[in-house]
Amino acid sequence: MYRYDEFDAEFVRQRVAQFRDQVQRRLRGELTEDEFKPLRLKNGVYLQLHAYMLRIAIPYGTLSARQLRKLAHLARAYDRGFGHFTTRQNLQFNWPKLSDIPDILEELAEVEMHAIQTSGNNVRNVTADHFAGATAEEVADPRPYAEIIRQWSSLHPEFSFLPRKFKIGITAAPHDRSAIKTHDIGLHLKRLADGGLGFAVWVGGGQGRTPYLAQLIRDELPEADLISYIDAILRVYNLNGRRDNIHKARIKILLNAIGLAAFRRQVEEEFARIRHGALALPEAELARIAAYFAPPPFERRAAAILHPADQTFARWLRRNTHAHKQPGYAIVTISLKPVGGIPGDASAEQMDAIADLARNFSCDEVRVSHEQNLVLPHVRQTDLWTVYQTLASIGLAEANAGLATDIIACPGLDYCGLANARSIPIAQRISERLAPRQDEVGDLKIKISGCINACGHHHVGHIGILGVEKRGEEHYQLLLGGSGAEDAALASITGPGFGPDGIVDAVEKVVDTYLRLRDGPDEAFLVAYRRLGAEPFKEALYAA
Repeated sequence: MYRYDEFDAEFVRQRVAQFRDQVQRRLRGELTEDEFKPLRLKNGVYLQLHAYMLRIAIPYGTLSARQLRKLAHLARAYDRGFGHFTTRQNLQFNWPKLSDIPDILEELAEVEMHAIQTSGNNVRNVTADHFAGATAEEVADPRPYAEIIRQWSSLHPEFSFLPRKFKIGITAAPHDRSAIKTHDIGLHLKRLADGGLGFAVWVGGGQGRTPYLAQLIRDELPEADLISYIDAILRVYNLNGRRDNIHKARIKILLNAIGLAAFRRQVEEEFARIRHGALALPEAELARIAAYFAPPPFERRAAAILHPADQTFARWLRRNTHAHKQPGYAIVTISLKPVGGIPGDASAEQMDAIADLARNFSCDEVRVSHEQNLVLPHVRQTDLWTVYQTLASIGLAEANAGLATDIIACPGLDYCGLANARSIPIAQRISERLAPRQDEVGDLKIKISGCINACGHHHVGHIGILGVEKRGEEHYQLLLGGSGAEDAALASITGPGFGPDGIVDAVEKVVDTYLRLRDGPDEAFLVAYRRLGAEPFKEALYAA
């Protein structure tokens, strides 16, 4: 992974000192909350329903064991003993004292971490495939490009005050684990017709109040032109994006207002003007950054043959491990979704234990997935039993990756001042309801948001749930048929919503209908829904 140089270290140190002064001025009453707000947002500090929240950047979801152990320490020392991993591969602390946040940032700097640009109208944390550098599916590790984008965009003077926040995701595999078509810019690293590496560039995706899937603006962009082309897109957006209405300020609104052809024409004109200047990506710089992501020293061995006598271990192997590019190794998904648990939460003790697993069994690496789980990317197959036993001892050996209980959920009204309804209790109750049948149901992505901002990605859930307010009470809309993968689709609202009790029953009715009508046990939910259409599910939900 990337390591700070002297410039990085000094830059972050100065930023912490500046924010410490700003916090002290706020605590002394020299700054009002309105004056303090833009300053704290530039440092990842939100004011939520009950307390301040600190969002910590985890670039492209990659952590070292030392960094994860630091997060565990911070959870224990400054929060309530846990952290929340988010759909943007970041970590949030929901209960820090404002007076302590400069100390937290100072400790983060000790392990080459910060909270810069995890909020505000700028380029946010660049996300990537959580299997990057480990899966044989990819044409190359996409993380060096994510790191280059991160360095280029950090405190960029032209793009620090965009019309609205801006999100970039990148993948290099045919199976899209990064949901690139839901991003402002989605990048698919691929092999071009001339044999070199380059990108398919998607633009204008996003969820929230007005969901859109990204559209393909360039199919074969040479890697040397990556920064120039992103720069051209951002310049067009920065010049023409709306600033008079926060709900119409994202690039997706601009793109769909003027049309892809007109937007592409403006971008290509700007790109032609700047592409041969300082923004061209030098091969030497790409090689320098790529060296930080060189594969670890894998042992050269034939694939180990596993004979799991324990059936729960065998089930975990099937659901929570994936093929590795190196024979004898596996990729391990650590589910942060124990049945009835809070999606994405990990205690300090659990983080410490996973940091030990990463150090001892995963080449010192941990990944955060956009599905709010953790990943050990490089585990020898001969060590899987030991890893499984350790995870079981800390309550994180649930064999449910991709199943109905592997639910994405935002913090909702339990924490967030923007939320209309709670997400966490609904996720817990659905998890408990469906757990006995989740193996029979198979792959099923349930995603829950507590408000229209869609932090729980409900628009692209196979089953999506949106919390709304109805006559002063919590209410839930049910959506079906979405996907954030390579077959991306926006889910459709089924009809009238449900109360907190009714929504759990409604999800179960949808699952029952699927099991009754599917074309055999191998037909996945989304395949069946696309074949059957919405009507059988609506009939089951709303028939008198």
